[in-house]
Amino acid sequence: MHTPGTTLSAMRASAPLVHNITNFVAMNVMANVLLAIGASPAMVHAREEAAEFAGLAQALTVNIGTADPAWGTAMQEAAAVMSEANRPWVFDPVGVAATRFRQDLSDRLLDLKPTVVRGNASEILTLAGLGGSARGVDAGDSVASAEDAARALAQRTGGVVAVSGPVDYITDGARVARVSNGHPMMARITVMGCSLNGVIAAFCADHPTFDATVAALAAYGAAGEMAGAAAQGPGSFQVAFLDALHALTPEALNAAAQIELAT
Repeated sequence: MHTPGTTLSAMRASAPLVHNITNFVAMNVMANVLLAIGASPAMVHAREEAAEFAGLAQALTVNIGTADPAWGTAMQEAAAVMSEANRPWVFDPVGVAATRFRQDLSDRLLDLKPTVVRGNASEILTLAGLGGSARGVDAGDSVASAEDAARALAQRTGGVVAVSGPVDYITDGARVARVSNGHPMMARITVMGCSLNGVIAAFCADHPTFDATVAALAAYGAAGEMAGAAAQGPGSFQVAFLDALHALTPEALNAAAQIELAT
């Protein structure tokens, strides 16, 4: 039987190589988050090598936060490699509502059938063509308002959609889970969501996508709760969060996970 703890343990045993085409702001933090939880990160975005490198990786993440046309092409070529090889890749449509460039790039990436789409409520609503009231890269909509959009988007891609918020919503178009783990301080640190993409990808490398995504969100949130109990503010939280990811045991994760399965 798979539990969040057994999924964490198996991920650490395999230490998957996760190829990340992410934004400039996220690179250092994301790499450290992946190392802390037990995966192996690589930050490779040049078009000349992205597709070739994707062939070496067990999982991929794509984040359009600071994309440009060359990066956009690299993202599509790397994602195509993963899709053809039936290996997981996670798409984060950062600020998709802000510009036409982001919307067009996101449409092309969706056509490549991401294994997991993870975003805030406004981003998921925009991807599904249902509007959304984003404020730059921040959500202006509630998670609950994006549930129908998430299900529709999952049915379009054939994958899983995760809507991040105070209570995360995860669906594959049929099954639904809600994860309540987390700490308010996580919203005060930039790139926490971007870094989460790598953890989801690592968990998905060797496990069924829906269960792995739920386990990854629970683990990430549980580490946030551990860090929040020790931190004095955003600065110390970042250090405590890395320590908590590293120290999180399968037993502690199973005990801490707040997962509600629904239909």
